[in-house]
Amino acid sequence: MPDATGASPAAALAAAGEEAAGLTTRILEARDAYYERNEVIVSDAEYDGLIHRLEELERLFPELASQDSPTQTVGGRAETTLFDPVQHAERMLSLDNVFSIEEFEAWAAKVQVSANRAVHYLCELKIDGLAINLRYENGVLVSAATRGDGVVGEDVTENIALVPGIPARLTGTGHPPLMEVRGEVFFPVESFRELNAAQSAAGERVFANPRNAASGSLRQKAEGKNPEQLALMTARLGRLRMLVHGIGAWQDPGADSQSAVYALLAGWGLPTSTHYKVVETPAEASAFIEYFGEHRGSVEHEIDGIVIKVDELALHDELGATNRAPRWAIAYKYPPEQVNTKLLDIVVSVGRTGRATPFAVMEPVRVAGSVVRQATLHNQDVVKAKGVLIGDTVVLRKAGDVIPEVLGPVVELRDGTEREFVMPQNCPVCGTALKAAKDGDIDLRCPNARSCPAQVRGRVEHIGSRGALDIEVLGEVTAAALTQPTVPETPPLDTEAGLFELTIDDLLPITVVVRDAETGLPREDEDGTVRQRSPFRRNPTAAEKKAGLEGPQPSSNAVKLINEIELAKTKPLARILVALNIRHVGPVAARALANHFGSLEAIRAASRDELAEVDGVGGIIADAVIDWFEVDWHREIVDRWAAAGVQFATPGHPGPGAAAAAGGVLTGLTVVATGSLEGFTREGAAEAIIAAGGKNASSVSKKTDFVAAGPGAGSKLAKAEALGVRIINADQFRVLLEHGPDGLAPAADAPASAEVEDAATVSTDTE
Repeated sequence: MPDATGASPAAALAAAGEEAAGLTTRILEARDAYYERNEVIVSDAEYDGLIHRLEELERLFPELASQDSPTQTVGGRAETTLFDPVQHAERMLSLDNVFSIEEFEAWAAKVQVSANRAVHYLCELKIDGLAINLRYENGVLVSAATRGDGVVGEDVTENIALVPGIPARLTGTGHPPLMEVRGEVFFPVESFRELNAAQSAAGERVFANPRNAASGSLRQKAEGKNPEQLALMTARLGRLRMLVHGIGAWQDPGADSQSAVYALLAGWGLPTSTHYKVVETPAEASAFIEYFGEHRGSVEHEIDGIVIKVDELALHDELGATNRAPRWAIAYKYPPEQVNTKLLDIVVSVGRTGRATPFAVMEPVRVAGSVVRQATLHNQDVVKAKGVLIGDTVVLRKAGDVIPEVLGPVVELRDGTEREFVMPQNCPVCGTALKAAKDGDIDLRCPNARSCPAQVRGRVEHIGSRGALDIEVLGEVTAAALTQPTVPETPPLDTEAGLFELTIDDLLPITVVVRDAETGLPREDEDGTVRQRSPFRRNPTAAEKKAGLEGPQPSSNAVKLINEIELAKTKPLARILVALNIRHVGPVAARALANHFGSLEAIRAASRDELAEVDGVGGIIADAVIDWFEVDWHREIVDRWAAAGVQFATPGHPGPGAAAAAGGVLTGLTVVATGSLEGFTREGAAEAIIAAGGKNASSVSKKTDFVAAGPGAGSKLAKAEALGVRIINADQFRVLLEHGPDGLAPAADAPASAEVEDAATVSTDTE
């Protein structure tokens, strides 16, 4: 039967699948930016809208729902290239949000009905920091880990030892054999101001807000730092603080309420907040919310809302949780703050896709915890709709307490000196005439995609990002130096095609303009000369001069960049596909294409139908892939990368759509890997299955032979049990990969998932 639009069920499912794939890509990109790069690319409201739409599609088309969906997972992941992974004994979940008293009261009413008895509510401040998990064994701190993906976090034990107030050994007696304590690491407001002053004085990065500073400070490595940098790192960690907001694994806390647990933890010397209150009614909780909404500035640290929890621990188990959030807790998010400031100018920026975006340049002003100088105005129609003139006093807010947004002008303060913004007709970077990509588009774009320096810089920066090839050192500043240097006149990279051909000799001549960390403007010497620096060279040391070395030497950044580029040549095919900047091909679609075809050559040779039929791809992405390869300079990128040694194929892959590699121990077998398998990343598990000759499947069916399940496996595990599919753990998975099914011991009566279920118990996390 056709749906309400007249489309057949198959067509409706296909359209929904394409939309869901696009939503998933955008959500994962936003999560990666926020949790891994301390950046924000969408507002809270836009992110919530993306999640809500994906949830709606999954309700309408259950076939699209999976345990790996962003609607079922916690944001973030462990950065295992810098830090050792640590598996939490219990999962660290996120929290659902409400944005009004009415929404909070509706949540409280649902809790009351489910509990069917008196409920007390613990109200506490939602600290804007970095979630941390402390593991104590018999009262001794044995590890500290970030939340990561909720199952596996990053080992930051060495750094946490330098944060004041966190005991290495608990005081008192009665400590449990194993206890996980969850909390938030943050900078007090005054310490954050001191930190930025110290960073600026040392010529180091100035942080935009305390949350980014806390994440960046705790997730730094001492390795490779000189004595001055080590001292700065130690000082930064010394300004951090932590407050406990919950517990994880703990067999018997010996208390019946969250507040009683707080008192017990405080008695053992752990830092707990004094800004919490237990109340008996939702009305009292609402009063707590409203009070701190009016007194946010009175707290010693930044807050972005209030967390309300059911105080009775027994009700936590009864109310349960979804895959990503407990039902016994909710976060009330405050509306963003608003301030007035002067609109000094509107300038146009060009991004990696060529889109020309007007930006408001304002007098610096502090709003919602950080200093704001710029805000996007999206396009010329938005500028007109907002009615702002250059020179206006404007109302500024932080949308979702994150993205700066100009609301409109304060017309009463105009004095006649204001002027209208005129959208330029040419690209402000390369001079090419701007035009709409297609008739009816509001946005104007620079069509000079190949060689516009702004677009090349953006693409090179994207290649270095964690979502693509994760090349350390290749961030915004380095990408600009390689594509838009002051010297030489011709930059080392006029397109990304030459990235893997770079040598130390290419880097040494580069000079860039030094910009002020506060204003972003070029710094000038006393005589008015614009200050410049050489990011990739240094003067020889005394020892080097004595050894006969003269002239500039490569800096540590130059050496690291070349080494990291060399390592990137062997990154998985899915990451290389993302790095090619093919429109619509994000991490999800890239992984699907890589797993199905196994090589770029096979992808390039595939027809539209063959591409579109791949699960997670669809027609829109298929068209984008085909269109990309039709451009001559795109093909040049592939040819030059291949000549430089970039591997465009997955070793051992059996070929497009094939289920097995000849002679592989998993020939003819279908395996699903789900949850957190110790020793394997998600991509690593899939590649290992394919290399052993098996078919790596994303969903469980009657045709599935094995399900390798770790903590957090969820619905795939339940489906495997229902269908009678054999379930194996990480150790058995390794045996299967090496010896095949014959290497496994006969299946025991008890399911291999027992340890998985025990490890997936719900715990608290208020980030």
